[in-house]
Amino acid sequence: MENQTYNQIVNFIWGIADDCLRDIYVRGKYRDVILPMTVIRRLDVMLEDTKEKVLAMKKTLDDAKVDNQWPALINEADVAFCNISPFLLKDLTSRPNKQKMKTDFIAYLDGFSPNVQEILEKFKFRNQIDTMIDAGILGSVIEKFISSDINLSPRPVYKDAAQTILRHPALDNHGMGTVFEELIRKFNEENNEEAGEHWTPRDVVELMADLIFMPIADQIKDATYSCYDGACGTGGMLTVAQDRLLTLAERRGKKVSIHLFGQEINPETYAICKADMLLKGDGDQAEHISYGSTLSNDGNPTRQFDFMLSNPPYGKSWKTDAEKMGGKKEILDTRFNTYLEGGEEMAMIPRTSDGQLLFLLNNVAKMKKGTELGSRIAEVHNGSSLFTGDAGSGESNARRYLIENDLVEAIISLPENMFYNTTQETYIWILSNHKEERRKGKIQLINATQMKTSLRRNMGKKNCEISKEQQKTIVKCFMDMEENEYSQVLSNSEFGYWKITILHPKRNEDGSLATDKKGKMVPDKSLTETEIVPFNYAGGINGFLEHEILCYAPDSWINTAVTKIGYDLSFEKYFHTSVADRSNQEILTELTALQNETQSLLSEILGGAINDN
Repeated sequence: MENQTYNQIVNFIWGIADDCLRDIYVRGKYRDVILPMTVIRRLDVMLEDTKEKVLAMKKTLDDAKVDNQWPALINEADVAFCNISPFLLKDLTSRPNKQKMKTDFIAYLDGFSPNVQEILEKFKFRNQIDTMIDAGILGSVIEKFISSDINLSPRPVYKDAAQTILRHPALDNHGMGTVFEELIRKFNEENNEEAGEHWTPRDVVELMADLIFMPIADQIKDATYSCYDGACGTGGMLTVAQDRLLTLAERRGKKVSIHLFGQEINPETYAICKADMLLKGDGDQAEHISYGSTLSNDGNPTRQFDFMLSNPPYGKSWKTDAEKMGGKKEILDTRFNTYLEGGEEMAMIPRTSDGQLLFLLNNVAKMKKGTELGSRIAEVHNGSSLFTGDAGSGESNARRYLIENDLVEAIISLPENMFYNTTQETYIWILSNHKEERRKGKIQLINATQMKTSLRRNMGKKNCEISKEQQKTIVKCFMDMEENEYSQVLSNSEFGYWKITILHPKRNEDGSLATDKKGKMVPDKSLTETEIVPFNYAGGINGFLEHEILCYAPDSWINTAVTKIGYDLSFEKYFHTSVADRSNQEILTELTALQNETQSLLSEILGGAINDN
């Protein structure tokens, strides 16, 4: 099906909102009706051919007094769901009064199988029925969706009985998914402040998919793979990843299948995700989407995945999750706690104001071990994950765990204003537990901040995109792993440091050193200071003490009991471009020009005032 046909369908459905809902709903609430009704109509047309068979089976099962009827009924429907009401949507267009319309429509909705009921519940669609009934628009909305001007069916529609003149092409599962995604996109554009919370721009998702698949594309086998997103929103990342892997496999003559798994905490976006899976015919995949918080109620605690992509919430409090997990100080979840080589426990729990690193640790905990490819992760974060947190803090400990276990392949800095509801700088983290030999012990930093194309029209705060060619450039930069103006390849140790505490002796009034009863120097607490010592400092801590401290304060020493290890990553350190200093003459010339301009303006003002008098 051509894009023009997709657009016609999307525009027709969009027009339903303008035609039927305009005076009843504010524009931002159109989606509350249109999205669930689109789902319902697609499900309805997929059940038309088997409706009588399902009802006959229902009667047989009732007569036999079978309790658990849904498996048999769904099997009879020949799709992943069914409806046991006596109605199809086309049966509900005309009713003698509002009450009859309401009763029959509710009976129709109640007839859907449990997997559809959950979607309707999360959409809160039943909350809209009274509004539409009272306004007298429910019948009009239904008539629009069953109109001969639109076809949401997997079967073609013809103009003639001989079926020789095509009116509408069939809309297959992939096509329906595309239509649904376009509707979501349009609604997100209408609600810019909300869009970025649930939807990652397609250009970013495509780039992330290529960054995890391209390095291992030639190693793809005839096999089944799994892909997971612990903050899946409407499921866009999962479906893009699925399409990308299938395409790469087909080009290499491989036959693969991919199982999608996800979790989402927002009820509406969860419903959209599950509906999208059902609309594409992926009944099993829809069952793999869990509802609730990934942090405090992990829907996949024992599963491991081949590929993981995610855009977790950043700058968002996870205090409620912390309380559900027993309080921040009492969290024992092994995803967020680890042990050092000496057996010392190391908590990786960040401040409750921002939980994005917890989503990354959740993914790391689900990495496959012992397989040929291991697992690959692509995750979007803001700058906080790179540097927030002092040595020994939860954030720093998380970075320490990731880097010391050699899991970080690369971090890519994206252009500003890439997302819909934030202007914050964003970064893609690429992780693997099966690094190529050349990447072991190293992290590649890629500065892609200038690889962008301006949009003709802003989408919220998003004013640019990464074009297809620019995506290829970034992926090539990653694959080549060469050092240039956009890429730096650095040792893991480059990002580590010791935070040491320097003690200075207390002195008596005569300037002599004060000693305790055992003859040891007594530290002067007022003179205590801390210093940062990079791991790569020549001679380490002792070298730093000798060259930076003792030469100025020979009686000083280090309190080794409180030395802490920290990790942070700074793009500015490696890609900072300094502005050339201006000469004194340039500055003087500019100041003189400004002075003359000011004097001229004053003369005009004062001269005008004199003339007026």
